[in-house]
Amino acid sequence: MNRKHAKLLEAMTHYDKGATGRIQHFYKVHDLSATIGALEGLDEETQFILETAAIVHDIGIKISKEKYGSSTGKYQELEGPGEAEEMMRSLGGYTEAQIDRVKYLVGHHHTYDNIDGIDYQILVEADFLVNLHENGSKYSAIMETENKIFKTEAGIRLLRSMFEEQYQ
Repeated sequence: MNRKHAKLLEAMTHYDKGATGRIQHFYKVHDLSATIGALEGLDEETQFILETAAIVHDIGIKISKEKYGSSTGKYQELEGPGEAEEMMRSLGGYTEAQIDRVKYLVGHHHTYDNIDGIDYQILVEADFLVNLHENGSKYSAIMETENKIFKTEAGIRLLRSMFEEQYQ
């Protein structure tokens, strides 16, 4: 694992301390993003940005709950980019381009129209893979998600393998 990602995972774990479900969630989304990105053959920089964004993708939940009493996707997208930037800057070692792209991905990861970029697509797919399981989704929801959201070959293979029982 990249040392920067290990440090960011540790920082996010501290940021969300005590919120075991949220912590487990971003670890799973990170691992699935890393896997799909590698299987899809992303270049090193895109893979790095994807994994970084996957770690901090839900960083807006905590502040959204405090500010609005809600952590809906809209509020996460609103509050998350600034929190992600602050964390990345405090750890150091990120370029302005990396910070800008991660902020964009955090600020759009609940917006599913006009997905621009393979990093965005994979982040959304990885988040759905985790959410479909965590939410105990039914076959109809899984199929609808596959048809509307999934585009990468690796993401589709993982979705079908993970939820094989529901496909039968």
